[in-house]
Amino acid sequence: MAKVLTTLRLHWKKSTFGACLLGWGGHWLYGKHCVVKLCVKGAFGNQLIRATMPLKKATVFLNPAACKGKAGNLFEKNAAPILHLSGIDVTVVKTDYEGQAKKLLELMESTDLIIIAGGDGTVQEVITGLLRRADEAAFSKIPIGFIPLGKTCTLSHTLYPESTSQVQHITNATLAILKGETVPLDVLEIKGEKEQPVFAVSGLRWGAYRDAGVKVSKYWYLGPLKTQAAHFFSTFKEWPQKHQAALTYLGPTERPPEEPDETSRPHFFVRLYRKIRSCCFSPKEPSQEVAPEDWEELKLSTIELSIATQNRQLDLTRTEDFMDICIEAESVSKGQFVQRGSQKMRDPHMCPEGSQHIQASRCILHLPEGTEGSFGIDNEEYEAMPVEVKLLPRKLRFFCDPSVREQMLQAAAQPELVAEGQGSPDSPGAHQGT
Repeated sequence: MAKVLTTLRLHWKKSTFGACLLGWGGHWLYGKHCVVKLCVKGAFGNQLIRATMPLKKATVFLNPAACKGKAGNLFEKNAAPILHLSGIDVTVVKTDYEGQAKKLLELMESTDLIIIAGGDGTVQEVITGLLRRADEAAFSKIPIGFIPLGKTCTLSHTLYPESTSQVQHITNATLAILKGETVPLDVLEIKGEKEQPVFAVSGLRWGAYRDAGVKVSKYWYLGPLKTQAAHFFSTFKEWPQKHQAALTYLGPTERPPEEPDETSRPHFFVRLYRKIRSCCFSPKEPSQEVAPEDWEELKLSTIELSIATQNRQLDLTRTEDFMDICIEAESVSKGQFVQRGSQKMRDPHMCPEGSQHIQASRCILHLPEGTEGSFGIDNEEYEAMPVEVKLLPRKLRFFCDPSVREQMLQAAAQPELVAEGQGSPDSPGAHQGT
């Protein structure tokens, strides 16, 4: 033992280099082990595919520039092997510049599933290109998978379980796509006066916190203090930073029943019965009076306005469709601004105490003439202008981990079970007061 320690001390440079090389090799082997283990766990690559069975087609939109240029390598090492083992006909489309995915979606031919490999910006581009198509009604029914490879991947917190390892997070997302469980997500249609509509799955932000957040990377040399520094130096501008506008909105809408799945053709006798019923017993069309839309209007002066979907805390059993509008109070001290700014970097659409909270299905944001600044739409920057924001409830279906979907259903059923227990005559609370 003494000889070993003496050798290490005398050759400390070689020992240090060897230790670093051994650590890197161990990390690389562990990543490969995770991929193999997850593939074996999913039993992908073991099933036989008959020659007459048509292969499913998957179109992958990969942004190699995501994650500081590491996304392409991460996809090829961790996600691509699993997709090819699954027996799916995979076509990978790599984007070369910002906004290219929107144009590529206009030319995309029919596919069985769409996979987005990138971050929030890639998701926003793909769904915008998809929903701008003339035949979007048909293409919006194609299930979408999301492989989180970007710096910010907001949807991954909704669709997949949390993971400390990036490799495991990527492989979990890829396996979830192959398992086939989906959840419906709301989409916001954001339309300016002249521009084509932009679509978002997270939301829109306009205000001082967003403006300070985009400058955090400029203070990279401050390490863990860069977020606080960006928000602190932004307070040197005019204070308080007020954003004034007028907002008109409609309240929540009642959720219609979910459309039946028509992927499998009904039995012959069922189709015959429907045909006879439609011919012999034509239903009487009830007279439907169109109620006037009840628009409400308010003037606002805020430090930040956010309009967000319900996709962060998905409730599969809710009976109303709405988006959350958060109007934050303008009276915020500089210390509170710095502290709250750090929290908003983790949860951009958090609505702090003291804010005005509105539930709406549609709204119009009127900005004063000459307003400068930018919106943040799904963490992508757009010029601030008057816009109309419309909620498209359950517009797209995204693949999710089955365990996460089960947790959503259990969380939704829990209040109903509690209410039934309290109303039951045999429950302990039912006999109180007698």
